[in-house]
Amino acid sequence: MPAKIEFQQSASSNQPQSDVRFGSGSNSASFRFTKSLRLLCAADFKPVFDDAPFRSSHQYFLILARLNHQTQPRLGLVMAKKHMKLAVERNRMKRLIRESLRLQQQELAGLDIVVLSRKGMDSLSNSEFSQQLNQQWQRIFKKMRHHRLTSHTHSSLAANAEPPQVNADGKTADH
Repeated sequence: MPAKIEFQQSASSNQPQSDVRFGSGSNSASFRFTKSLRLLCAADFKPVFDDAPFRSSHQYFLILARLNHQTQPRLGLVMAKKHMKLAVERNRMKRLIRESLRLQQQELAGLDIVVLSRKGMDSLSNSEFSQQLNQQWQRIFKKMRHHRLTSHTHSSLAANAEPPQVNADGKTADH
């Protein structure tokens, strides 16, 4: 007669498994790179290329950014085959940029960002590239703060200014 084999289940296996990934909790911010964080079509890229008040240039890449009036940043990547021949290198750079944006997305909220590659970008190591990219993010933050301060100052001056006095014939009192 064969021996009866019993398997013991651990006490923890009786309880339902919870999802412990980043962003799965109801009160934690999601750090996933979803479609809502991407510039997807030419119409999304065009305003950034046409009018980017925040620019940061580096020898190996260029960052263009503009306000998007949303709660999260959106990222577009332009990795030219002309500048990086191997797909593995283009993909490595895209992963590093997406990861950097994911970690900085709270500070970059409200921006549409396009990162363009330049010749030699693939020669940087991961750590060198991450360091250079973080320096460029800091430049963008600084320009954003300056822009917000100056636009806030202009809007408060305009709000405090008295409206011009208009005569009965529709002309201002100055003329």
